[in-house]
Amino acid sequence: MDDSRWRAALVAEGDAIAAIPRDAYGAPVAACPGWDVARLISHVGRVHRWAAGFLRGDDTPVPRPEGEDLSEWYRESRDLLLRQLDGMDLDTEVDTFIGRRTVRFWLRRQAHETAMHRWDAQDAVRPGTAAPMDAEFAGDGVDEWLHVFVPRFLARVDVPGELAGAALQLGCTDLDLPPWTLRLTHPEPVIEYGAVAADTVLSGTAADLLLTVWHRVPATPPEATDADLARRVLDLIHVT
Repeated sequence: MDDSRWRAALVAEGDAIAAIPRDAYGAPVAACPGWDVARLISHVGRVHRWAAGFLRGDDTPVPRPEGEDLSEWYRESRDLLLRQLDGMDLDTEVDTFIGRRTVRFWLRRQAHETAMHRWDAQDAVRPGTAAPMDAEFAGDGVDEWLHVFVPRFLARVDVPGELAGAALQLGCTDLDLPPWTLRLTHPEPVIEYGAVAADTVLSGTAADLLLTVWHRVPATPPEATDADLARRVLDLIHVT
């Protein structure tokens, strides 16, 4: 995906978060139990500042804002990150939470972080009416989830014996992309591209697949596949 698309998403999705009305800040966020919209906005702003710190070589934790205009503080956080990203060569290697990667990793990660939590906030304010994600962007998000979060979270859990070797395939119905297949192999999972054998298949629009793997909507695969197996595989990877 083109770098400019990630930057544009970070700007547009961040603007949408900043535009959430203050009288909606108390709405509970279904995907993040115990959070309201204000906590969500604070989280995303802190993540922006934390990422900007990583890019500067400083991973000091960022405190929550107190007694500030949350919308303005959030916008300042997003803009701080943008200035940091814009001032660097995207091919430069930097630290990340999964080891050394390029600056481009942070641009992509923050674009998707912002988009997912924008969806969360809008869904909290008016359930079922959150603006849909662009198909190509969502497909890129599925790919990022597979390569960034799946290995990270599977390394923290004991995969049940009955799931060892299980293969979950994800197929987009609205993009001309080969399907992804996640295979729960030891010691690390394997991700395959293309039509390969799988134990269960999830197919849908790229946006629906992204929301499904991030546990924003239930997994509803076609009747011919194993819905229970799909849920058990996805339950191993929960990202806030």
